[in-house]
Amino acid sequence: MGFTIGGIRELRTGSRRRGRTSGRAADCTHVAEFTGLWGWDVIPGARAVGPDCSCGVPRCPAPGAHPLDPSATVPAGATLDEVTEAWSRFPGAAVLLPVGRAFDVIDVPEPAGRRALVRLERMGLPLGPVVATPEGRAHFFVAPGAAAELPSLLYRMGWDDAALDLHALGPGAYVTAPPSDRAGLGPATWLRAPCLDTANRPPQARLLLGTLAYLAHRSPCA
Repeated sequence: MGFTIGGIRELRTGSRRRGRTSGRAADCTHVAEFTGLWGWDVIPGARAVGPDCSCGVPRCPAPGAHPLDPSATVPAGATLDEVTEAWSRFPGAAVLLPVGRAFDVIDVPEPAGRRALVRLERMGLPLGPVVATPEGRAHFFVAPGAAAELPSLLYRMGWDDAALDLHALGPGAYVTAPPSDRAGLGPATWLRAPCLDTANRPPQARLLLGTLAYLAHRSPCA
Protein backbone atom coordinates (compact mmCIF):
# COMPACT_ATOMS: atom_id res chain seq x y z
CA MET A 1 0.00 0.00 0.00
CA GLY A 2 3.03 2.21 0.14
CA PHE A 3 3.08 3.30 3.77
CA THR A 4 5.49 2.34 6.51
CA ILE A 5 5.52 2.23 10.28
CA GLY A 6 7.83 5.23 10.19
CA GLY A 7 5.33 7.08 8.04
CA ILE A 8 2.58 6.20 10.49
CA ARG A 9 4.55 7.69 13.37
CA GLU A 10 5.15 10.84 11.33
CA LEU A 11 1.46 11.23 10.54
CA ARG A 12 0.41 10.64 14.13
CA THR A 13 2.88 13.27 15.26
CA GLY A 14 1.43 15.57 12.64
CA SER A 15 -2.02 14.92 14.04
CA ARG A 16 -0.93 16.15 17.47
CA ARG A 17 0.43 19.31 15.86
CA ARG A 18 -2.82 20.21 14.12
CA GLY A 19 -3.65 23.00 16.52
CA ARG A 20 -0.39 24.71 15.56
CA THR A 21 -0.71 24.35 11.80
CA SER A 22 -2.56 26.46 9.29
CA GLY A 23 -6.00 25.34 8.14
CA ARG A 24 -4.64 24.17 4.79
CA ALA A 25 -1.77 22.24 6.38
CA ALA A 26 -4.19 20.61 8.80
CA ASP A 27 -6.42 19.57 5.90
CA CYS A 28 -3.46 17.97 4.13
CA THR A 29 -2.35 16.14 7.25
CA HIS A 30 -5.89 14.85 7.71
CA VAL A 31 -6.08 13.60 4.10
CA ALA A 32 -2.64 11.99 4.45
CA GLU A 33 -3.92 10.01 7.45
CA PHE A 34 -6.62 8.51 5.24
CA THR A 35 -4.21 7.64 2.44
CA GLY A 36 -1.19 6.69 4.53
CA LEU A 37 -2.66 5.20 7.71
CA TRP A 38 -5.91 3.70 6.54
CA GLY A 39 -5.03 2.91 2.94
CA TRP A 40 -7.99 4.69 1.32
CA ASP A 41 -8.24 6.69 -1.87
CA VAL A 42 -9.46 10.25 -1.28
CA ILE A 43 -11.23 12.66 -3.64
CA PRO A 44 -11.71 16.42 -3.09
CA GLY A 45 -15.38 17.26 -2.69
CA ALA A 46 -17.56 20.32 -3.08
CA ARG A 47 -18.83 22.34 -0.14
CA ALA A 48 -22.17 24.07 0.27
CA VAL A 49 -21.94 27.86 0.20
CA GLY A 50 -25.32 28.97 1.46
CA PRO A 51 -27.86 27.50 -0.95
CA ASP A 52 -25.20 27.19 -3.65
CA CYS A 53 -22.33 24.82 -4.30
CA SER A 54 -18.62 25.59 -4.38
CA CYS A 55 -18.43 23.81 -7.76
CA GLY A 56 -19.91 26.96 -9.33
CA VAL A 57 -22.59 25.14 -11.32
CA PRO A 58 -25.88 27.08 -11.16
CA ARG A 59 -28.62 25.08 -9.44
CA CYS A 60 -26.21 22.24 -8.67
CA PRO A 61 -28.34 19.12 -8.02
CA ALA A 62 -26.22 18.04 -5.03
CA PRO A 63 -24.65 21.15 -3.45
CA GLY A 64 -21.80 20.24 -1.16
CA ALA A 65 -22.23 16.49 -1.66
CA HIS A 66 -20.29 15.47 -4.76
CA PRO A 67 -16.69 15.29 -6.03
CA LEU A 68 -15.18 18.41 -7.52
CA ASP A 69 -13.21 16.30 -9.99
CA PRO A 70 -13.60 12.50 -9.85
CA SER A 71 -10.34 12.11 -11.74
CA ALA A 72 -8.40 13.99 -9.03
CA THR A 73 -8.03 10.93 -6.82
CA VAL A 74 -5.32 11.04 -4.18
CA PRO A 75 -4.39 7.35 -4.09
CA ALA A 76 -3.97 5.10 -1.09
CA GLY A 77 -0.39 5.24 0.11
CA ALA A 78 0.15 8.88 -0.90
CA THR A 79 2.62 10.67 1.35
CA LEU A 80 2.04 14.00 3.07
CA ASP A 81 4.10 15.78 0.41
CA GLU A 82 2.09 14.13 -2.37
CA VAL A 83 -1.18 15.00 -0.66
CA THR A 84 -0.10 18.62 -0.16
CA GLU A 85 0.73 18.96 -3.85
CA ALA A 86 -2.57 17.42 -4.96
CA TRP A 87 -4.78 19.22 -2.41
CA SER A 88 -3.29 22.62 -3.24
CA ARG A 89 -5.47 22.54 -6.38
CA PHE A 90 -8.64 22.30 -4.24
CA PRO A 91 -8.18 24.48 -1.12
CA GLY A 92 -10.96 24.04 1.41
CA ALA A 93 -12.40 20.97 -0.32
CA ALA A 94 -14.43 18.43 1.61
CA VAL A 95 -12.86 14.99 1.96
CA LEU A 96 -14.75 12.29 0.08
CA LEU A 97 -14.03 8.56 0.13
CA PRO A 98 -14.94 6.59 -3.01
CA VAL A 99 -17.00 3.50 -2.23
CA GLY A 100 -16.38 0.16 -3.92
CA ARG A 101 -12.57 0.18 -3.76
CA ALA A 102 -11.36 -0.55 -0.23
CA PHE A 103 -14.89 -0.92 1.13
CA ASP A 104 -18.63 -0.90 0.41
CA VAL A 105 -21.15 0.62 2.82
CA ILE A 106 -24.29 -0.63 4.54
CA ASP A 107 -26.53 2.39 5.18
CA VAL A 108 -29.12 2.32 7.99
CA PRO A 109 -30.85 4.94 10.17
CA GLU A 110 -28.46 6.31 12.78
CA PRO A 111 -30.56 5.16 15.80
CA ALA A 112 -30.60 1.61 14.42
CA GLY A 113 -26.90 1.86 13.65
CA ARG A 114 -26.00 2.94 17.17
CA ARG A 115 -27.99 0.07 18.69
CA ALA A 116 -26.51 -2.40 16.23
CA LEU A 117 -22.99 -1.22 17.01
CA VAL A 118 -23.50 -1.95 20.73
CA ARG A 119 -24.89 -5.43 20.00
CA LEU A 120 -22.20 -6.31 17.48
CA GLU A 121 -19.42 -5.22 19.84
CA ARG A 122 -20.94 -7.31 22.66
CA MET A 123 -21.07 -10.29 20.29
CA GLY A 124 -17.37 -9.86 19.55
CA LEU A 125 -17.91 -9.62 15.81
CA PRO A 126 -15.31 -7.87 13.67
CA LEU A 127 -16.21 -4.29 12.85
CA GLY A 128 -14.83 -1.70 10.51
CA PRO A 129 -15.29 2.06 10.66
CA VAL A 130 -18.80 3.49 11.07
CA VAL A 131 -19.74 7.05 10.07
CA ALA A 132 -22.75 9.09 11.22
CA THR A 133 -23.99 11.54 8.60
CA PRO A 134 -25.74 14.84 9.33
CA GLU A 135 -28.79 13.44 7.50
CA GLY A 136 -29.21 10.93 10.35
CA ARG A 137 -27.75 7.84 8.68
CA ALA A 138 -25.10 5.37 9.84
CA HIS A 139 -22.62 4.03 7.30
CA PHE A 140 -21.01 0.69 8.18
CA PHE A 141 -17.85 -0.01 6.17
CA VAL A 142 -17.87 -3.60 4.90
CA ALA A 143 -15.85 -5.60 2.40
CA PRO A 144 -16.13 -4.60 -1.27
CA GLY A 145 -18.82 -6.46 -3.19
CA ALA A 146 -21.52 -6.06 -0.54
CA ALA A 147 -23.69 -3.82 -2.72
CA ALA A 148 -23.88 -6.45 -5.46
CA GLU A 149 -24.45 -9.26 -2.96
CA LEU A 150 -27.05 -7.52 -0.80
CA PRO A 151 -30.24 -8.82 -2.51
CA SER A 152 -29.09 -12.44 -2.34
CA LEU A 153 -27.84 -12.04 1.25
CA LEU A 154 -31.18 -10.60 2.37
CA TYR A 155 -33.01 -13.40 0.54
CA ARG A 156 -30.96 -16.11 2.26
CA MET A 157 -31.56 -14.47 5.65
CA GLY A 158 -35.31 -14.15 5.07
CA TRP A 159 -35.34 -10.36 4.96
CA ASP A 160 -36.03 -9.95 1.24
CA ASP A 161 -39.77 -9.28 1.71
CA ALA A 162 -39.44 -7.05 4.76
CA ALA A 163 -39.86 -3.28 4.71
CA LEU A 164 -36.27 -2.40 5.55
CA ASP A 165 -34.70 1.02 5.74
CA LEU A 166 -31.37 -0.53 4.79
CA HIS A 167 -29.35 0.07 1.66
CA ALA A 168 -25.93 -0.71 0.26
CA LEU A 169 -23.58 1.78 -1.38
CA GLY A 170 -21.12 0.43 -3.91
CA PRO A 171 -18.94 1.58 -6.81
CA GLY A 172 -19.81 5.07 -8.00
CA ALA A 173 -20.91 6.30 -4.57
CA TYR A 174 -18.96 8.55 -2.20
CA VAL A 175 -19.11 9.04 1.55
CA THR A 176 -18.12 12.25 3.31
CA ALA A 177 -15.23 11.60 5.66
CA PRO A 178 -15.29 13.08 9.16
CA PRO A 179 -15.03 15.89 10.04
CA SER A 180 -15.92 17.36 6.65
CA ASP A 181 -19.24 19.16 6.28
CA ARG A 182 -21.82 17.48 4.07
CA ALA A 183 -24.24 19.56 1.99
CA GLY A 184 -24.17 22.40 4.51
CA LEU A 185 -25.98 20.23 7.06
CA GLY A 186 -23.04 19.77 9.42
CA PRO A 187 -20.04 17.49 9.79
CA ALA A 188 -19.88 13.76 9.36
CA THR A 189 -18.66 12.10 12.56
CA TRP A 190 -17.23 8.73 13.56
CA LEU A 191 -19.45 6.35 15.47
CA ARG A 192 -16.52 3.94 15.32
CA ALA A 193 -13.22 5.42 14.23
CA PRO A 194 -10.90 3.51 11.88
CA CYS A 195 -8.11 1.37 13.28
CA LEU A 196 -5.15 -0.30 11.62
CA ASP A 197 -6.59 -3.81 11.99
CA THR A 198 -9.78 -3.28 10.00
CA ALA A 199 -9.64 0.06 8.13
CA ASN A 200 -8.52 -1.57 4.89
CA ARG A 201 -9.83 -5.05 5.73
CA PRO A 202 -13.43 -4.43 6.77
CA PRO A 203 -15.68 -7.37 7.66
CA GLN A 204 -17.85 -9.27 5.24
CA ALA A 205 -21.37 -7.83 5.13
CA ARG A 206 -22.96 -11.20 5.98
CA LEU A 207 -21.43 -11.06 9.47
CA LEU A 208 -23.27 -7.83 10.34
CA LEU A 209 -26.33 -7.97 8.15
CA GLY A 210 -28.63 -10.00 10.40
CA THR A 211 -28.28 -7.54 13.28
CA LEU A 212 -28.44 -4.48 11.03
CA ALA A 213 -31.54 -5.77 9.21
CA TYR A 214 -33.35 -6.62 12.46
CA LEU A 215 -32.74 -3.21 13.99
CA ALA A 216 -33.37 -1.32 10.74
CA HIS A 217 -36.69 -3.15 10.50
CA ARG A 218 -37.58 -2.07 14.04
CA SER A 219 -36.22 1.48 13.73
CA PRO A 220 -39.49 3.21 12.77
CA CYS A 221 -41.04 2.13 16.07
CA ALA A 222 -37.87 1.90 18.17
